[in-house]
Amino acid sequence: MSRNDPLTFQVFNEIGIINQLTSAAFAAVLPKGMTIAQFTVLNHFVRLGHEERSPAQLASAFQITRPTMTSTLARMEKAGLVAIKADPNDGRGKLVSVTAAGAEMRDICLRQLAGPLAEANGVLSPKILAQLLPLLREVRAKLDKLRD
Repeated sequence: MSRNDPLTFQVFNEIGIINQLTSAAFAAVLPKGMTIAQFTVLNHFVRLGHEERSPAQLASAFQITRPTMTSTLARMEKAGLVAIKADPNDGRGKLVSVTAAGAEMRDICLRQLAGPLAEANGVLSPKILAQLLPLLREVRAKLDKLRD
């Protein structure tokens, strides 16, 4: 990467590298059988208040194909982490919700992430994190609007 690259590219490149570093650290400590993709789905439900979502809505939220999301959800349903039912308003549609076991698994995952998070806390001050969070939330919100 060159310092002459567009500023937006430089910022997103740094975010991408951070994502790679954290994903690898997190994947190494998640419970056996739990994937980053499954954890992010559970976290999505908990973050948004456990509201039911269609597989299409979830695929859109994660910017992946519907078949990929359907495959992930099928594995999660088999593990008891989500429940999938027919959408009463759409005969062909499905609705997905997190189960109590899924919410508990998310909490277990967070406890497992304590090690990598503690390492990050050792090199990142609370002041830096507190400054970054509102900026990152603003970037996410604006990019979400572009997607829609």
